[in-house]
Formats: sequence, C-alpha cells, structure tokens
Amino acid sequence: MRKPIIVGNWKMNLDHLEATYCVQKLAWLLRDAHFDYSSCDVAVMPPFTSIRSVEVLVEADRLKIQYGAQTVSVTSQGAFTGDVSADMLAALGCKYVIVGHSERRKYHPEDDATLVDQVRAILAAGMQPILCVGESYDERKQGIELEYAVGQVNDITRDLSEEEAANMLVAYEPVWAIGTGMVATSKTAQDAAHAIRQHFATVFSAKVADSVRILYGGSVNSSNASQLMSQARDMDGFLVGGSSLDPEEFDKIVRLTQKAAKQR
Repeated sequence: MRKPIIVGNWKMNLDHLEATYCVQKLAWLLRDAHFDYSSCDVAVMPPFTSIRSVEVLVEADRLKIQYGAQTVSVTSQGAFTGDVSADMLAALGCKYVIVGHSERRKYHPEDDATLVDQVRAILAAGMQPILCVGESYDERKQGIELEYAVGQVNDITRDLSEEEAANMLVAYEPVWAIGTGMVATSKTAQDAAHAIRQHFATVFSAKVADSVRILYGGSVNSSNASQLMSQARDMDGFLVGGSSLDPEEFDKIVRLTQKAAKQR
C-alpha cells in the first residue's frame, strides 16, 4: 500500500522565526497524540527564506517532519538573479518541490516547457516533484475536467523514464477550489485521482501507477479531510494551503487523514 502524505503549502507566509514556531508546535502536538510517522508522512513547504531554519530545527530536535520548497529554477547556477537551484534545495535537505501550482502558472507565468525542466532538475537532484494539476471553473462547466487534468499530467511526464515517473507525486487541485472555501466532493476527488492513476498505468506501467502518490488540494480542512480520504480510494493524502499555517488545525488534518487511510 502507498504511504499517505499530508503536505502543507505555506505560500508567501511565515518568516523564519514564525516557521520555527509553527513546525515546533506541530511536532509537539503530533508527539502528544503519539502519531505514527511510519504509517503517514507529514511535510511542510516553507518560503525560501525559512527553509534553513526549518532544516536546523528538524536536525537539532531529530524531528520526523519532512520539508521542501514551493518552486525551483530550471538552471543549476550562474547569473540568474533571484533564482534558487535544485541542488541548493537538496543541500538544505529538501525532499519535495512543488511544480506548476496554479498560482505560479497564473502570476509568473510558468509554461509546460518550464515545468518539464523543473521536474527534471528536481529528479536529478534526488528530490521528488509534487506536480499540481486541475481545471478552472470554465473547464468544469464544459465537462472536460478529467481530460484537462490528465492532459496536464501527460504534458509534463510523457518523456520521463519509468523510474522517474514512479518518483512523482501529483496533486489534483481544481483551481475553482483553491482559497475559495469551496471543496470538491469525494466523488470528484476520486474520479480525478483514478483517471490520473489510470493514465500512469497506460503510459508507463501498473507498477508505476501503484507507486505514484496522488493528493487532493483545495480548501482542505479538518471538517472535510476525513470524508474525502475515506471515500476517495485512489487518493493518498492532501496538499493543504491556508489550514497548514495553523499548527492545531494542521495536526487535526494529519491525524484524521491517517485514521481514515487505515480504515479504508
């Protein structure tokens, strides 16, 4: 069975002192709840300026919380002001890097060619990409939401080897649900996760499809996490936005997800 994972995407929030407090409190809450990390991964994705502080805390206190970055440059080094390379992130102990979040696609913007290069850079540095895909409200009204999400996956992963593809994580994040308070139904999440997994089975192999962890993101909180996780059987966890900034709320999501996964 695939190991569930809950990832907190902090976006442009929490300076290095706030990040240290947030991770420390989350670790205390999970410790007091006797959380079993062997059955569920927990990761946070701080802004670049806070990654080093999180690394120091995790190493000093021997925490089992994982961490990563929210984006990465496609270049390895050189005169690229403001960029951060995959090797730099790997040197900080990052395990994951988010690729293609809808906010990055919208505001920067990042096209498919850029995302392909990001995925390759992340994999080459020994980390795992978390590829974000999902439809807008317009695609959903047209009834092409599954084709759209699967098409995004295909555009970024089609030239990967089976070994590379097996190291991917995919986060299905319908754009209409991000930060809006609207959340997909468990059927919507399951249909998308199943379609993405079937795609990996068709393009690569059943072994690869069984290895890829698929997450749901979009207004996830402690009120909806348990139902989503228990009913969407092809889904392996969550990419959590705003709720991950509150250690107590994130702790609830983590423990509810772990419990629901065990009961499936």
